[in-house]
Amino acid sequence: MLKVLLLFIILIVGVVLGPVLSGHQGYVLIQTDNHNITTSVTAMVIMFVLLQFLLILIGWCYRRLKRTSTFTHSWLFGGYKRSRARLQTKQALLKLAEGDFKQVEHLMTRNADHAESPVVNYLLAAEAAQQRGDYHRTIQYIERAAEVADKDQLPVDITRVRIQLAQGEVHAARNGVDKLLNHAPRHPEVLRLAEQAYTQSGAYQSLIDILPSLIKVGLCDEEHIHQLRQQAYIGLMNQIMAEKGSTGLKAWWKDQNRKLRNDIVLQVAMAEHLIECNDHDTAQQIVLNGLKQQYDERLLLLIPHLKADETEALQKSLAYLLKRHGATPLLNSTLGQVALHHSQWAEAETAFKAALVQRPDAHDYAWLADALDKQHKREEAAQTRSKGFMLTLKRESDAEE
Repeated sequence: MLKVLLLFIILIVGVVLGPVLSGHQGYVLIQTDNHNITTSVTAMVIMFVLLQFLLILIGWCYRRLKRTSTFTHSWLFGGYKRSRARLQTKQALLKLAEGDFKQVEHLMTRNADHAESPVVNYLLAAEAAQQRGDYHRTIQYIERAAEVADKDQLPVDITRVRIQLAQGEVHAARNGVDKLLNHAPRHPEVLRLAEQAYTQSGAYQSLIDILPSLIKVGLCDEEHIHQLRQQAYIGLMNQIMAEKGSTGLKAWWKDQNRKLRNDIVLQVAMAEHLIECNDHDTAQQIVLNGLKQQYDERLLLLIPHLKADETEALQKSLAYLLKRHGATPLLNSTLGQVALHHSQWAEAETAFKAALVQRPDAHDYAWLADALDKQHKREEAAQTRSKGFMLTLKRESDAEE
C-alpha cells in the first residue's frame, strides 16, 4: 500500500512540475450544451487521483462495515446456539444417568454442531440410539462423528467397536480392535475391548498376546489375568483338538514352558481333552506327573476315567499318595474305583468301606454293593444299596426344603 501511495505522489509531482518547468501546462476543455468547463491538465490529474483515493476509501469502509456486521450476527446468534448446546448437553447427561436414552439422543443431537465438542455429542447420541435398538440412527451418528472428528478418529473408532460388541457383531469388532491396537496398543479402553472381542471371537492366541499389556496398564488384577490365561489356553486346546486331534495336542503341550505345564487347571483340561481323544496313556502320564508335583483332588477325580494299559504305575502312585497324604475319603474312593475296574473285588470293598467310614456317599455305596455282589455277598450288598438309596432320598428331601 505504501509503495502505491509513493507511486501516486511521484506521478502527481511529475504531472504538476513537468509542465511548469517546461512552461507548457496545457488545458482540458469539457463542453456541454450550456456550459464549458476549462481546467489545466495538472488539475485534472490531481482530481482523478483524488477520485481514485475516494473510491478506495469507500470500498474499505464497505468491507469493514460488512465484516463488523457478520461478526455482530455471529456474536448474537452463534453465541445463543452455543449456550443452548451447552445447556442441552448437560440435560442429556442427566438423562443418561436416568437411563432415558430417547431423550439423551434428542438432546445430544440438537445444536450438536455448536457444542463445545460436537464429536462427543454425536458419539453419545450413537450409544443412546444403540441402547434403543435403532441401528440406522446409530450408524448415522457414528458417521457424523467421524466427519466432525477430522484427524482425531480414535474416540470414534473406540465407540464403533464398543457398539459392535453390544450388537453382537463380534467379527467386525475383532477387525476394529486389530486396527486400534496398531495405533494405540496401550490404551486402556482399547485393551478392554480387545479382551472382549478376542474372547467372544475365539481368538485365543491374540488374547494371550495382549495379556502382558493388560498387566502393564494395570487394567486387571492378577487373579483375573490368571483366569484369562487359563481360559485362552483351554480355548487353544479345543481348537487344536478339533484340527489335529491328540497328536497335535501332545505336540503343542510339549512345546509349552514348564510353568504352564505345571498349572493344575491346564493339566486337568489337557487330561480331559486327551481322554476325549481316547489317548488314555498320555492322559494318565499328565495326571500322575501332576499329582507328584502337587496333590490336587481335581486331578484325582480324573483317575477313574482313565483306561490306560499301564495300571501298575497308577496303583503305585495311589499307594504313594495314600502314604504321604493320608487316607482321605476321595483317595479311598478312587482306590476302590480303580480296584473295581481291574476286578480286584476285595481291595475295592476295603477301600469303599474306608471311604464310607469317613463320609457317607451314595456313589460309594453303589460301588461297594457291586464289589460285594461280585464276591457273592448278596445280603450285605442289598443292605448297602438300601443305605445308598436312603441317603439319596434324604439329600433330595433336604434340597427341596
